[in-house]
Amino acid sequence: MNSRERVAMAIAHEEPDRVPVCATYTPEIEEKLREKYGNEGDLGVILGNDMVKIASGLENSFYYKDIPEYVCPYGITWRNVKNETGHFTEIVKHPLAEEEAIESYQMPCAEDAVDVIAATKKAIAEYGKDKWIIGSCQCSVFEAAWYLRGLDTFMMDLAMEEDFVEPFLDKVMEFPLQMGLKFIDLGVDMVWLGDDIATQRNMMMSPAMWRKYFKPRYAKMFAAFKQANPNIKLCYHSCGNLQDVVDDLIEIGLDVLNPIQPMAMEPTAFKKRFGDRITMYGAMDVQNIMPFGTPEDVRREVKRLIEGCAPGGGFILSPAHHIQSDTPVENVEAFYAAAREFGSY
Repeated sequence: MNSRERVAMAIAHEEPDRVPVCATYTPEIEEKLREKYGNEGDLGVILGNDMVKIASGLENSFYYKDIPEYVCPYGITWRNVKNETGHFTEIVKHPLAEEEAIESYQMPCAEDAVDVIAATKKAIAEYGKDKWIIGSCQCSVFEAAWYLRGLDTFMMDLAMEEDFVEPFLDKVMEFPLQMGLKFIDLGVDMVWLGDDIATQRNMMMSPAMWRKYFKPRYAKMFAAFKQANPNIKLCYHSCGNLQDVVDDLIEIGLDVLNPIQPMAMEPTAFKKRFGDRITMYGAMDVQNIMPFGTPEDVRREVKRLIEGCAPGGGFILSPAHHIQSDTPVENVEAFYAAAREFGSY
């Protein structure tokens, strides 16, 4: 059984030969791993990923340029900030902070994403027969809107400016809609959208507000994607505890939820509540165990997750975010080794 077949079976809630596995990495971790495993080919494939992901849109703005401050294609100004183990990026200027700027603002166009289109074609040609190919356009609607407006400003918009918010969100959602359709046209197996809509305790807005503004737009995009290819699988990302709207996401056609952040939603409990209706993609702690545990801690947690989440399929093992820069290479290797050791059905 190859990786593509393995992932397809897991998403169909069947038990393949073993649990599918995937991980992504911050630039610092990738550099360390490349020193050991070489610079040729997809690093995740080399280490054991069953999936290959191509990112588009705002996802690519986080590390867009290696200079102190830069402007991404969305017109957002970002700053590179160094920390003890590497660096992170943060927004320092929102191009649509003033409402007057919106009328003349032009969203990026999927047809102009020539690098992404080329990368997708290359990945499908090289890995498409054996690996599950993902076209990703995260930071899709809510995050894109507040990145452009500013978080405090946009949260006030949601509460007080319905006449403004509705057409603004329609404008914002055009890029992920176009990009998702472009990915489908290119031949990916899964389209991945997402917005962080929750904290580790609960949602960043009321479920009613999410259902008013965001559920209909995701329903529209999901329906368009399924119409373009009824076999396409749909993935959604949100960190935090979004259990209040998981049933809604399932209702509008979501197949896969990522990342099942373990410090927000305990994975085995989530499996019992939702696991027969949606595929869990993630669950491995990157806040404590991966960076600060030992390889044996990593091994033990992978075993626990597989035992609690894998039965009946519907589980793709992955760290609950990019593996961060403070994670030892030995723990990354322990993650993959444990997935191989304990993942067989």
